[in-house]
Amino acid sequence: MTDDSFMTGLPASGKLLGLDLGTKTIGVAVSDGMRYSATPLETIQRTKFTTDAARLLELIGENQAVALVLGLPLNMDGSEGPRVQSTRAFARNLGQKTPLPILFWDERLSTSAVTRMLIEADTRRDKRAEVVDKLAASYILQGFLDRLRLASPAEPG
Repeated sequence: MTDDSFMTGLPASGKLLGLDLGTKTIGVAVSDGMRYSATPLETIQRTKFTTDAARLLELIGENQAVALVLGLPLNMDGSEGPRVQSTRAFARNLGQKTPLPILFWDERLSTSAVTRMLIEADTRRDKRAEVVDKLAASYILQGFLDRLRLASPAEPG
């Protein structure tokens, strides 16, 4: 992105939650309060929306998050397909349950990058399956944080 529109509605400070929305799971990551780093938090096994949303609201409260960054699964050519529509619908529904801004971030290749990293680290397949979603959420959130730092003027120090 060449503009700062991705920051619309973002409070100036506070922790962010990153979400990697899958069909079976939701990977969750959290930033530190200074927004330098993203840390994997947990993987939610999806059941139904109200249950999934309730857990996300608990995590928002526990971490005192001020905004959500939701990975947007664009097609490789940048176009939007059915997964993007599903993600936007999830965000609309979640937005009815929380006043926090929900921002989207391009998640293309996040899961494959994390999976490749885990394979290179010689992580067993069953262990990879346990952690890939929350690591993908962390990858998405870290990308957002890195871009945020580029968009923000450096503080005098």
